[in-house]
Amino acid sequence: MPNAFWCVVEDDRAGHPKKVMAEVLAEAARLSGGRAEAVWLTDRAEPDGLRRLAEWGAGKIWLVEHPGLAPYRGEVWTPVLAGLVAAQAPRAILGAVTSRQREFLARLAARLGVGFAADVVGLAMDGDRLLATRPVYAGKLLARVTWARPPWIATLRPNVFKPADPVAGRDAQIERPTVTVPDGALRLAERREEVSTGLPELSEAELVVSGGRGLKGPENFVILEQLALVIGAAVGASRAAVDAGWRPQRFQIGQTGRTISPKLYLGFGISGAIQHLAGMRTSKLIVAVNKDPEAPIFKIADYGIVGDLFEVVPALTEEFKKLLGK
Repeated sequence: MPNAFWCVVEDDRAGHPKKVMAEVLAEAARLSGGRAEAVWLTDRAEPDGLRRLAEWGAGKIWLVEHPGLAPYRGEVWTPVLAGLVAAQAPRAILGAVTSRQREFLARLAARLGVGFAADVVGLAMDGDRLLATRPVYAGKLLARVTWARPPWIATLRPNVFKPADPVAGRDAQIERPTVTVPDGALRLAERREEVSTGLPELSEAELVVSGGRGLKGPENFVILEQLALVIGAAVGASRAAVDAGWRPQRFQIGQTGRTISPKLYLGFGISGAIQHLAGMRTSKLIVAVNKDPEAPIFKIADYGIVGDLFEVVPALTEEFKKLLGK
């Protein structure tokens, strides 16, 4: 539909859209007056995933299902979606702030010759134009930006926008457009190891426990994992901890890692470098534990404890067990 707001689906590689899509679809529906549509590029879409998109408010689902779309490669996906945009003329294209969509939608904007607003924390219509609010200068300021012409392309920070309330039984029209999927310019030789931690996915978690250099070594992250298991939190890390090889890069929070906005952020042994603060300062409630009373993280923390994390974390874990009856 011309002038529709398209939402690029972020999935879990198993044929199901991630829950962040409920936020993107809800915001698209609010801004467009109900003209929210999902665009799903995948090698496999499960019927349950299509149903979920419809229940979250997608009036139409553009399903591009092709084996050549997996694994994700920007040089393959970009011309596919660019061709679809040229044919259907959507007014806006929105996605979530994820590693894949950060690159993909930036490539798409360059291909179409239009503007791109990354890491958006607010959207509003001003007459016939869209205004986006996004952090700049490592999150120290917020800037309001707009586009010279449509389509308006932006990525939305997870856990910032109100998600759609699912409506059971709601249907969506499914379109399966004919597209040409090009061969990739690169051949990927990869070994993917999916290791389940039993904890929530970092970028979507409502509770996050994060550790830094103050943990002194990789073996001590186990005390954060024990706390996280009790309260149902994801575990993240600072860049210093990742650079030291204590945690894989996918756990890094910060300007060059994941951007998160949980309801509760618990930081242990993290000084609060600008790079790290840029990735978590929009958390709803920030609690910091550090032995240094002058640590910069205390300047943005809602609650701070000046103390030894090796004493504080086990004490918190035991108190949460009592409180939650575990």
